[in-house]
Amino acid sequence: METIEQLLKDASQAKQVIQPLSLETKRQVLARLSSLLIANSDDIIAMNQKDLDRMDITDSKYDRLVLNKERIEGLAQSVIDVSQLEDPTGKVLLTKQLANGLYIEKKSVALGVVGVIYESRPNVTIDVAALCIQSGNVCLLRGGSDAWFTNSILVDLIHTVLSEFDLDEHIVQLLPTDRKLVSELLTATKYVDIIIPRGSQALIDFVRKNAKVPVIETGAGVCHTYVEETANLEDAAQIVANAKISRPSVCNSLDTILVDRKVSENFLRKVAPLLQEADVEIFADQDAFATLKNLNYPHLQQATESDFGREFLDFKCSVKMIDSFQEALDHIASYSSKHSECIVSTNADRISTFMNVVDAAAVYSNASTRFTDGGEFGLGAEIGISTQKLHARGPFALEKLVTEKWFVTGNGQVR
Repeated sequence: METIEQLLKDASQAKQVIQPLSLETKRQVLARLSSLLIANSDDIIAMNQKDLDRMDITDSKYDRLVLNKERIEGLAQSVIDVSQLEDPTGKVLLTKQLANGLYIEKKSVALGVVGVIYESRPNVTIDVAALCIQSGNVCLLRGGSDAWFTNSILVDLIHTVLSEFDLDEHIVQLLPTDRKLVSELLTATKYVDIIIPRGSQALIDFVRKNAKVPVIETGAGVCHTYVEETANLEDAAQIVANAKISRPSVCNSLDTILVDRKVSENFLRKVAPLLQEADVEIFADQDAFATLKNLNYPHLQQATESDFGREFLDFKCSVKMIDSFQEALDHIASYSSKHSECIVSTNADRISTFMNVVDAAAVYSNASTRFTDGGEFGLGAEIGISTQKLHARGPFALEKLVTEKWFVTGNGQVR
């Protein structure tokens, strides 16, 4: 394919079909999609295996790519969850009657055509499609070539549902993976209303640099957990282990442990067995290295400067000993990607300061950063975690897939 202009035109025209749909119809569409995902789970898994067969099993993206029955059931449930949310469009945000008789309303309306560029995660295909349908948006999906077979069958199922309801299939489109066509999407200001990159920092930087269409970033996650000197160390060990081990390939997983020197030996003694059980490789600063070496931790490396501020997306993390609360704040300010940051502490004043001072989309006290997720936050699903501050921040979900529009009603007024 030399150009995707016709696909972009088709998407723009499909806005006229999706935007007037009633909430009840959208809910029926999504309910049918959910049931089709379950009914076709064997076929989805077979196509997913074609993608998995092309990827090195040691690649950190491998786990993101996997769709098994449990994950498909989770996707199907997330579609139902989205369908039960309130329609974010058509809300009256302001009303005003002017002295000249003009009646003015400001309402929430769908963004329009939403382009999403993402890597290796076929669940994004379903999440984005469901969120866009429920919010009256058209979506253009540009997934990675490594998930082509999986994304294709998922979009085929979406098209089946749209066809059953006599709706335009261009409401959801899977774009070709040819990299030469990405620039056309990024510069299609006539047809595309917003671009959302979801993936590596390199992808996000590329989109930001080359897009003429407005961009909402869903940023990479460099997430810290700071074990403050008053922390309950049993809790701290469990929180850190969960944040690192439960699913290391996702953006809300832990990357760096900061531990107060006063409790470092006791804490590392508690957390080391939990990390060792999962074969987590630790990149430790000089003092933490010495402590972990004395504990005979087997997967141990001396940290370099590049190991701090690094998104590992794997069973790896860095550890640094901290001499003061302020040093912890300064370290996070220097190395954070402003995604999710945590303090484990029983000191109410320090918790309050941490939560208010640390600049991140989500801040935690005494809980795993793995909760930064649209589903976990009760948002149904998410398009991504936004680390910027305009329009959306944190889990970017249904309620942010809208913009504002002014409705002005007169009876012959002229200026």
